[in-house]
Parts: sequence; C-alpha cells; structure tokens
Amino acid sequence: MSVKLSAAALSDLPAKVPAPRYDRSDLKAGILHFGVGNFHRAHQAVYLDDLFATGADHDWAIIGAGVLPSEAAMHEKLGAQDWLTTVVEQDTGHMEARVTGAMIDFIAPGDTARILATLADPAIRIVSLTITEGGYFIDASTGKFNPKHPAIVADAASPDAPTTVFGLILAGLKQRREAGAVPFTVMSCDNIPHNGHVTRDAVAGLAELFDTDFAAWVRETVAFPNGMVDRITPATSDRERTLLRDDFGVEDNWPVFCEPFKQWVLEDKFTAGRPALEKVGVQFVPDVSPFELMKIRILNGGHATIAYPAGLLDIHFVDEGMAEPLVARFLDKVERDEIIPTVPPVPGVVLDEYYELIVRRFSNPKIGDTIRRLCLDGSNRQPKFIVPTIADRLKAGASVDGLAFESALWCRYCEGTTDSGAVTEPNDPSWDRLQETARAAKSDPSAWLAMSDIYGDVAKSEVFAAAFAKSLKALWADGTRATVERYLAGQH
Repeated sequence: MSVKLSAAALSDLPAKVPAPRYDRSDLKAGILHFGVGNFHRAHQAVYLDDLFATGADHDWAIIGAGVLPSEAAMHEKLGAQDWLTTVVEQDTGHMEARVTGAMIDFIAPGDTARILATLADPAIRIVSLTITEGGYFIDASTGKFNPKHPAIVADAASPDAPTTVFGLILAGLKQRREAGAVPFTVMSCDNIPHNGHVTRDAVAGLAELFDTDFAAWVRETVAFPNGMVDRITPATSDRERTLLRDDFGVEDNWPVFCEPFKQWVLEDKFTAGRPALEKVGVQFVPDVSPFELMKIRILNGGHATIAYPAGLLDIHFVDEGMAEPLVARFLDKVERDEIIPTVPPVPGVVLDEYYELIVRRFSNPKIGDTIRRLCLDGSNRQPKFIVPTIADRLKAGASVDGLAFESALWCRYCEGTTDSGAVTEPNDPSWDRLQETARAAKSDPSAWLAMSDIYGDVAKSEVFAAAFAKSLKALWADGTRATVERYLAGQH
C-alpha cells in the first residue's frame, strides 16, 4: 500500500523514505525563487533542506514564483502535496529517496500582485533564478543583453505592469528603494558563463530603458553573485512516478530523480545576508570563473558532443549512448583534443580527473537521462557551450575539426530525421527555422553558419567553415556511424 505525499502523511511514510528532519511550521521565507523546475528542487532546495535539518537558518525557506503559463501545472501538482518533493538519488548499486520540505509556498503564474508584494517584503533577502539559458534575453551574436526583445520592450513601456522575471525584479527593487529597505540579492542558479553578471546586465539593462538613475542604483547597490551549479537531473515522466511508487511506496505528483553527485560554487557577495550553506557543502570562493568555465566546457560541452551522434543513431538514454563505443570514443577524442586544452587551471582540481568523473556520471545507468533532453534547445546552448570553445581554438591557431564536426552533427540532427529515417519531433524553440536552414545546408553548408546570432564571428573563419562543410557533406553521403569512424581513425 503506497502513501500519497502530503504534509499530513509525513508520519506515515515508509521507514526507508526519510521525511524532513525539522518542523516545517517553524520555517519562515527568506528566498523567492523563479523557475520551480526539477533542477531547482534537486539542487538549491536540497541544500537548504540539509541546512534546515541541522537546526540552522529556518528563516531562509523558499517561496516559489511562477511567471509562464506552462508553470501552472507544476504549481497545481506541488500544491496538492503541500509543496513537498520526493528526491530520488540513483546510481549503480545505489538508490535512495527522501522527502524535502524547504519550499513552503508557491505563487501561481499570473498572480503579479502577490509576487510584487512578496518582493517588497524585507524578509525576502534573496531572489534566485533557474529560468534556463534561454530566459536571459541574450543576443547570441554579441553575447550581451538584447534590449530589443519584444518582451523587454513591453516591460520597459509598462514598468509598473511587468510580465518578465526581470521586470518583476525591478518592480520589487523599486518598492524596496522607495521604502528605504535593503535590496535583496539576485542569485542566478542557471548554467550560463558569469551568470551573476549576465543577470545584472539583464536587470539593469531593462531599467536603463525607462530610468537611467534607477539603473545606476541597481548596478551599484544590488548584489548579483556568480555561481556554478551542477547536478544531472532529467525530466520527470510516468516512469519515475511508477518507480517511486513501486520501489518506495510513495505517490508523488512530480518527483525528482537525479544523480547522487551535486556541486555548488558561489561568490560570497550578498546585500542582505545569506544562509550558512557552507555547512552543507556549498563552496564559497572569491572568483567562480575557473569553476564555471570548467563545468560549462567539459560537462555541458560534453553533453552536446554526445547528444547529436547518439540522437542520429536512435539512442534513447544517455547511459546507452556512453555504452556505444562509437559515441564514447567520439566524446573522449573531442574532449581531450579540443575542449580540455581550452580550460585554464582550476584551484584544487585536476582536469583529467574531473573529466573522468564526468564520464562516470554520463554513464550512470540508473539516472534515466535522455539523449533528447541533451539535444534540446541547441539554439541557446550551442552559443554558450560550444561556440566560445571554437573561438578560443581558432584564436590559438589550433585545430577545430572535432568541434566543427559537432556543429555539423547538430545541423544534421535539426534536419528532422535520424539516419534510420525516423522523424525527430521538434526539439528547440526555433525548430522551424533550424529545420529549414538545416535542409538548405544539405546543398549549401554556408547557410547554417549564416545564423550569425548563433555563430557570430566564428562563422567568418575559413578554417572552421571548411571543416564544417566537409563534415556535413560526409554525414549526408555516408551516415553518422561511418563518418564518426573515419574521424576516430584520423581519416576525416
């Protein structure tokens, strides 16, 4: 007999599923979080749950905030279980579940008045974000904030009726400023290089469109710490719900399955205090840059490297991709030959050992991460995880054959069919554009590189363009397997 998760049922949980080791009625909100998805609930919320279990900092609980209509489903599902989440860690020979309770409320999408009232509350001292790489309004061709995005233009025209996360943050900061209250810290937890700086540029950049004095105050007064976050957390499906019910006896509307590994490296820059997260494993450092560059290039770049050959070979799960020698050897060659050499030294880290850890994590057979998830949103991920590495290699006069091949594999994937002829369902916010361009690139590879918002100046390199065209033509002529085999044999 399974237990349906709720606050009232915590005492009835099976013995092997620990409940929060603190009284949730003692918690008070100190953080408003935008983007209550799986990663946030497997990462920041878990660290806070661990901290609360020590008896410390019970005034730093989370209130979630929804902005997009798509977040309504999460709000409804979590609300039905009193904002509790079951987190299941899985690895070979290891599987354990726990219920976390760090989030005590969740404001529904569309309830702008309540979000603004919460932002104005001095008890809220941190506003955190996991809104994905595509949520920051970055112009990929420049790598900077795009003030001409229609949503930003709309918020600039009506700053008192915001619809974006950054418009809401500004409206909250304006209320704090007018009340003479200390501004909250804005803390990005997304996989973006210099995510604190990127967030600051988005918030202040929007403010500059309607009040330059306010924008200057934001830049001078509000803290935007940079941070590096890491935990592989796939999407939830009925598979995970069924596993949780059958193996642990708990019914959760939206559980989170993840790997045991987690990491959070954070700059200690906060305007209104912070929870003592160092007690539960968060590493506070003066400069996050070396850690985030290492992670973004080796892990996120590695994900992109295995995603598209595996996708074209109809491989479903990431661990299955790593079990395919062709994919694993392709990852190893591109990482060791072209990606890792662009990563500067990282304090306390041996890069080869970090890469070997990444390989073990990718190979985890229990996590259930999918190749389709890794292929998702390439139009936002490639400019952040792959193109900068290409640019650095070109600047150094080094080979880009492997990275150009990765770009060609992405292009081939976006055409919309795998090597077997199976249809690839839309997997990018810009799928129609990508598919049309990929089909044009079949006969004219330069059409793909003409997407300057993705490739920027890299596309102007004759060396890169030639390597890309050669790889793409080979993929169309001979297929993924034969083309990768030639590359691995040094005959590409």
